[in-house]
Amino acid sequence: MPSNKSKAYTILAAAAGLAACVQLASAQDCTPKHKFTTIAPGTLTVAVTTYAPHSFMDQTGTMKGIDGDIAADFAKRECLTVKAVAVDPAAAIQYILSGQADITTGDWYRTAERAKVMSLSAPLYTDQMAIYSKEGFKQVADLEGKKVGTVQGYLWVADLKTMLGSSLKLYPNSVNMQQDLFAGRIQVAVDGYSTGVVAAQKGALKDVKVEIAAPDDRVKATKEAAQAAFPYSMKATDLGQALDADIAAMHQDGTIVKILKSYGLDGTAADTGAPRLVQ
Repeated sequence: MPSNKSKAYTILAAAAGLAACVQLASAQDCTPKHKFTTIAPGTLTVAVTTYAPHSFMDQTGTMKGIDGDIAADFAKRECLTVKAVAVDPAAAIQYILSGQADITTGDWYRTAERAKVMSLSAPLYTDQMAIYSKEGFKQVADLEGKKVGTVQGYLWVADLKTMLGSSLKLYPNSVNMQQDLFAGRIQVAVDGYSTGVVAAQKGALKDVKVEIAAPDDRVKATKEAAQAAFPYSMKATDLGQALDADIAAMHQDGTIVKILKSYGLDGTAADTGAPRLVQ
């Protein structure tokens, strides 16, 4: 007769076998919305950058963030298992180009330059310009006559330079800019709305309010914000068609608005407008 340990092993093996059967049956019951191939059959390989609230891995190694949740929903609709690979932002695009990942997450802008070397999915959401101030400013006109700081690389920088001249100070990152704002070295800051939401949730903004900038003809980004997308290989045309169709469905059924709100955003970023490329 088998020992108690053997009996336990036998019971566990039987349970595992039953679980495998249940998973198999579940997989068989799942019908993909579209037909396409991925790098690893039955798996969506995602290069996950760390850029909260858009993209990060939680303590269990699960892909999270706005982009991560949208990618996971896509995988679910297409009956795919997610394989999340944590990567440095500087290496993420190379993962796509070298065929190591199907898509990458991280608030990747739909830019004309990027579109020369890879394909970009339909827009997921927009990266909205926000005004950070103790007064709760919402209008671009509120920036006039004040010392204003912003972070290099955003779409609104050139227009703000034209508008504010020497009153505008550029920073390499949000942290340095926020420090100067708290210290009174600048009176107002301009940064991404989602960045402010994350900082506010952590209590890092103190008494500073974050408001989405109202549309103003002088700053194009307030009227046509950059659109985020999933970059993927130019060769993966079938994958791209599936991504675009499922993203359209997620916009229509409210999935993307729900995901945005789950990370503290108000959901208006889901109103992307027609696909466009940042020139």
